[in-house]
Amino acid sequence: MTAIAPRITPDLNELNRPFWTGGAEGVLQITRCQACRRWIFPLSATCAECGEPTVYEATSGQGTVFTHTTNEYPYNPAVPVPYNISIVELADQEGLRFTTNVVGCPPEEVHIGMPVRVQFEPHGEVFVPVFIPVFIPVFIPDSSGGE
Repeated sequence: MTAIAPRITPDLNELNRPFWTGGAEGVLQITRCQACRRWIFPLSATCAECGEPTVYEATSGQGTVFTHTTNEYPYNPAVPVPYNISIVELADQEGLRFTTNVVGCPPEEVHIGMPVRVQFEPHGEVFVPVFIPVFIPVFIPDSSGGE
């Protein structure tokens, strides 16, 4: 198990609380428009598309790495380098992206298009969403002629 990185956690408020605390139940919750059903991130009480109110709903927690970088400079001495910074696009909606970290593999193994799923780092009442690789099994046919 990898050590949990130190984090500066957000102040919780009425709008962001479900996003930052949903990880206690293993659920990535994001605001979604009740009228047009678009997911809205950054979080908002109203839909940028149609202006209607949003509610929090659970996402699938599945996505792919849209882009990434590896930080090798020790901006904060408490955070070991190198570490990954990624933008993950969630499978729930094209263009639904947010900045996060891919953990559970060396930073140099992270690549664009990598399938990932959400996991949460507990920091008191706040559960920070990070992503881990989803390793897809590869079928290799038996070339010996046997079954």
